[in-house]
Amino acid sequence: MAKPHDPTPAFQRLRLRLRALFYGESRAAIRFRLGVIVLDLLLIGFFIATPMVRDRPIYLAIDYAIAVVVLVDLAARALAAPDLSRWLRRSSFWVDVVVLITLLFPLWLANFAFLRVLRLWSLFHSDFFWETVARRYDNTRWEETTKALATLVTYLFIVTGVVYALYARQHPHINGYVDALYFTVSTVTTTGFGDVTLPGVSGKLISILIMLSGFTLFVRLAQALLRPRKVLFPCPTCGLLRHDLDAVHCKACGQLLNIPNDEGP
Repeated sequence: MAKPHDPTPAFQRLRLRLRALFYGESRAAIRFRLGVIVLDLLLIGFFIATPMVRDRPIYLAIDYAIAVVVLVDLAARALAAPDLSRWLRRSSFWVDVVVLITLLFPLWLANFAFLRVLRLWSLFHSDFFWETVARRYDNTRWEETTKALATLVTYLFIVTGVVYALYARQHPHINGYVDALYFTVSTVTTTGFGDVTLPGVSGKLISILIMLSGFTLFVRLAQALLRPRKVLFPCPTCGLLRHDLDAVHCKACGQLLNIPNDEGP
């Protein structure tokens, strides 16, 4: 009598293969990760355009197809993770869970579809992106600036989604997604043309919150662009991370530093 086939070796091979693709340094692994990032960007583009295509007959089919893609992506990343419990604690995992839930129940959770744009923030704040596409700019001002810009753009679309969900077709000047985006941008930038205003006390409070939080994100982006360039090198004594490019001693504790210089003598 033939023994039943043991699936464990095949499962282990699958895990090793996925781990090599997600974390390996081979050309095949890099091409795979680039493909995943391109797919992510396409999905994010669809998420941003969702309010404008929601009424089309093909929308639900695309929505459920993307749900399958996100589910497969989550499963593959879980299998590839060297430390599953640590991976489950990452913010990117919970962002993907939220995105997946809104994709699986698009009719019931239509007003929460704007949360899918969080995947934009998650992508540009991930080591997966910087170690694959922009390793040269990892831990530099370019990374800090890109993350600040991604946070600001994500914020704009999240707030636009909130305004659209609360006031679309209930406010005389917010008849569509573009109107909500126009209001959000004019409020965040404190331009305040005044042609679109949210009604009532709740509308004023929402507008104040949008202005204050949006201004904070603009300041953060400006700091990333204008702040004097620093080098990231942890002090072995106190742990201070940012130092001047020509620093010899740590400003915090005076420890002698040996910061590598890749530009030559």
